[in-house]
Amino acid sequence: MERSLDGDSAAYHELLVLLTSALRSAIRGRARAAGVDAEDAVQETLLALHLKRATWERGTPVAPWVAAIVRNKLIDVLRRRGHRIEVALESVVDTLCNDSEDSGEEALDVQQLLGELNDRQREVVRAVSLEGYSARETAARLKMSEGSVRVTLHRSLKILAATFGKVRNEN
Repeated sequence: MERSLDGDSAAYHELLVLLTSALRSAIRGRARAAGVDAEDAVQETLLALHLKRATWERGTPVAPWVAAIVRNKLIDVLRRRGHRIEVALESVVDTLCNDSEDSGEEALDVQQLLGELNDRQREVVRAVSLEGYSARETAARLKMSEGSVRVTLHRSLKILAATFGKVRNEN
């Protein structure tokens, strides 16, 4: 991803090939169950990834960023067709991570990573990053200020990134 953002077209092509395979696996079952053409959803997601690639933060895992876009695109596609459905971000992350066999990297269990956080941090990360609540909604739910939610989320994500990097280097 970093090389592709630096203008390496071969790296960008390789990234798109890997993502397309993972996206098809992640989207196929959900789309079929809702009566939606999976390939349309995959193409729409790839376009969104292309348009939003500059929003990915260098040095952070790509899978959660991709998973959030997949989740949102699936919801958009289903809403346009009159469906009301929620797609669990965790299941998309797990699917994307499990489909990385070609890269030789083993997937980390989301719950294992969340175990590195204290209860409050875990609640904030779950609400904002996994369940899709806004900082304002999370603050109301957890009886915190919106600023505290943002600070807690930022600190928690730094802990998770460090933990992910440490575990990944051990593997």
